[in-house]
Amino acid sequence: MNIRKEAYNIITTVLSKQLFSDKLLDKMAKRLRSAGENADLLYFLVKGVIKMEKNLEYIAAQFTDKERFSKTDKKIKYLIYLGLFQLIYSDKIPDHAAVNETVMLAKKNFNNKIGNFVNAVLRSYLRNPRIEYPADIAVRLSLEYSFPKKLIERWLEKWGDEKTEELCLYFNDVPQLHIRVNNLKISKIELMKYFENEQIEFSESVISQNMLLSKEARKILNCEAFTDGLFSIQDTSAALVIELLDPQKDESILDLFAAPGGKSTYISELMKNSGELVAIDKYPHKMKRMKQSLKRLGISNIQLNSIDAFQFGPVAPAFDRVLLDVPCSGWGVFQKKAELRWQKNQDIKQLLKLQKQALKTGAEFVKPGGYLLYSTCTLNEDENENMVQNFLDKNKNFTLVLASNNISEEFTENGFLKTLPFKDNTDGAFAAKLQKNI
Repeated sequence: MNIRKEAYNIITTVLSKQLFSDKLLDKMAKRLRSAGENADLLYFLVKGVIKMEKNLEYIAAQFTDKERFSKTDKKIKYLIYLGLFQLIYSDKIPDHAAVNETVMLAKKNFNNKIGNFVNAVLRSYLRNPRIEYPADIAVRLSLEYSFPKKLIERWLEKWGDEKTEELCLYFNDVPQLHIRVNNLKISKIELMKYFENEQIEFSESVISQNMLLSKEARKILNCEAFTDGLFSIQDTSAALVIELLDPQKDESILDLFAAPGGKSTYISELMKNSGELVAIDKYPHKMKRMKQSLKRLGISNIQLNSIDAFQFGPVAPAFDRVLLDVPCSGWGVFQKKAELRWQKNQDIKQLLKLQKQALKTGAEFVKPGGYLLYSTCTLNEDENENMVQNFLDKNKNFTLVLASNNISEEFTENGFLKTLPFKDNTDGAFAAKLQKNI
C-alpha cells in the first residue's frame, strides 16, 4: 500500500472540504495495520501538512512564478506541500525518496508535465533551502508557524512576541500521549511497573497524580493494558477540570455535553463507580462509542442519554454537581486538531449564544449548595472569563469558588482554572466552578 498516496488523498479531502482528519486517518490506519504496515508515517504526513499548510504555500511560492502558482490547482499544490513537508520536517526520510515519491504521485494523478513542475519546485528548494520571512512580527509568525494572521494578532496583543512564538511552537510540535490511570482496575504504581516490563518509555505528570506521559503512542495504544481498560487517553488539562469539579462518592452528577466521554469516565473513577452520573449528548454514534468505553473501563454508574442537552428534562434542581464542558472554538487544542486552525465554518457568535444558553440551562439542575462547573478548551476570553462573569452578574444566587481550593494555584488565574500550552505543556483549558447558594 502506498502510504504517501493515501496521505495525499486524506490531505486533499480534508483541506478542500473543510473536514476533520481523525475519522479518515483511523479508517486508513486500520487497513494499514491489517496489512501488517505501520501507520505512523500516515499520521505524521497528514497532520503535519495540514498544520503547516500556510507555511508550505509560502515556501512553494518562492520557487515558482507567483502569478502562475496562485492559479495552480489546489490538488497540485497539496502534492508540492507533501513533498516539501518531508524535505523540511523529517530527518528520517531521505531527500531523494521524498522528491521521487512525490513526483511519481504527480505523474500518476495528473501527467508528466505536472510531475516535472513538482520536481522543479522541490529541487529548487533543495538547492536553496534558506527562506526569508517578512519582518513584521504578525506576518512572520503567521507564515512561519502557519496560523491565520488575525489569530496571531490577538495572541500578540494578549501575550506579546515571545510567548506567542512559544505558543506557536507548542501547537506545531508532535503531541505526547497523556495517560490517565483507571484506579478502578489498577494503581498508578502497578501501571508504571507494567509499562516498564513492556519496555514502554513514560514519565510521571507533575500536574496530576493520576496521569502519565509517553511519546510511544503506537506501543501504548496496542498494549493489552489499554484493551483491558487499565487506562484512558486524556489530556492532563482535561483531567484537571474534573479534579476541580471534585466529584464525591454516592453523589448525583449531570454531564450535559458528555461525548466522547473522557471527562465523564474520570468523574466515575473518582466516585469509585458509586452514585449516579447522567451523561447527555445528542449524537448517537458518539454515545455508542462512549458505551464501549464504559465496558472497557469497567464503569457501571453512568446512565447514557442520547438527547439534545437543551431538551433534557424534566428540569429540576436534582444534582449535586453539573458539568458543562461546552462546544467551543478549540483554540487550546490546535496541537492535536491540526485542521481546526483553518476551519472557516466556525460561527463564534453562535458558539457564544450556545454557551450562554448552556450556563442558563445547567444552572437549573443544580441543588442548593451544589456546584456548576463550566469548562472549555479554548483561550478565547469571550468564551471563558467574560462568559462566566456575564452569568454571575445576572445570577446572584451563584458565586465563584476559587479553583485553588481543589488544584494547584500554579494552574489558576483570578479564581479560574487556566492552563496555557506554552507554560504548562498541556492543551489550553479553562474552567470555572460556581456554587449555588443555599
